Amino acid sequence: MSVLVREQQLQVLAALVDGNSERAAERLTGVTKKTIGKLALRLGTAAGYLHNTMAHDLAPPVLELDEIWSYVRKKQARVTPAEHAAGFGEAYSFVGLAMPSRYAVTWHVGKRDQVHTDAFAVDLRSRIVVTPALMTSDGFAPYVSAIERTFGRSVNYVQVVKNYTKGGRRDDHRYEPPRDPFITKHVVFGAPNVDAATTTHIERNNGTMRHFIGRMRRLVYAFSKSPEHHRAAVALAYCYYNLCWIPRTTRVTPAMAIGVAKHPWDLSELLDALLSVPETRAPVVQALTARKPETTARELPNGRGFLRVVPGAGPAVLAAPSPSAPPAVAAVAPVEPSADPTGQLDLLAWRPRPAKPAPPHGTQLNLFGDE
Repeated sequence: MSVLVREQQLQVLAALVDGNSERAAERLTGVTKKTIGKLALRLGTAAGYLHNTMAHDLAPPVLELDEIWSYVRKKQARVTPAEHAAGFGEAYSFVGLAMPSRYAVTWHVGKRDQVHTDAFAVDLRSRIVVTPALMTSDGFAPYVSAIERTFGRSVNYVQVVKNYTKGGRRDDHRYEPPRDPFITKHVVFGAPNVDAATTTHIERNNGTMRHFIGRMRRLVYAFSKSPEHHRAAVALAYCYYNLCWIPRTTRVTPAMAIGVAKHPWDLSELLDALLSVPETRAPVVQALTARKPETTARELPNGRGFLRVVPGAGPAVLAAPSPSAPPAVAAVAPVEPSADPTGQLDLLAWRPRPAKPAPPHGTQLNLFGDE
């Protein structure tokens, strides 16, 4: 690896991030497969360190969670217990995508179980400092307890479940789902906007990453042979995606959209950063800050109008009374109704009525009011 000149390193990096296998990169660059494997492992490990130096103190408004299936060496049904413990077999990539920037906040490669789901949620939580306005995922059950332990029950979390069964029997849509799947949305925590909950963007991102990571493609011989190389390939691809790739809808890189980069990186800049970045751990978990509401108006159900908060109007703040002082009634100054040209009434502007003296004992009361 040390004998490679810079031009050869750039050629190998370009071949790897474009979804080529190590053998295909060998044919494209003329570098031996063994050297390419060593360079890919080094760059992929450094990509994780580079991501740790940049992906912290984030405040994405929306998070979409999903996992991508792949495998290492052999399919899960054929691995032994020892091979399963060593990381062979299925290798799911858990991904947290920030919207609308499309920034991959974090990823985690492991088995599709509670242990690796918890590890993914902890790493995701360590990079977030403001409570997301909405979190969505598929119907994978371990997400519920993992999000509850990391983000708490106050987060707005929805599970989007797609039901592919028909007449009690699951249809075989192995590579392409039906055009009109039956989607159900379940509110797990909080009071989210269910209509805005979706996993469309993260599923579209999964297709992009299968293009960048040749090891994730189906029915090919480019699958990973070792867990270490698979994790390195995933990290390198997501780091390249965040810093160099420009989605057509945003016209800037995801790192620029979320505010961790100021310009699109080219392969030369990425290579320099990967070869010089020090070993960096994931950020430390910080306390979550509540997100401020984006609007002070909320639509009432059944089209009955809007509930609006008027600045400066609100209940009076009362001082705490002395324990020896007698109870007193606080006097609230009358508030004049706001003159809104749209005719919107202010629910917080009210005028207290003057107190009337009590009538003498034995006075006949008029049920229909005073004349």
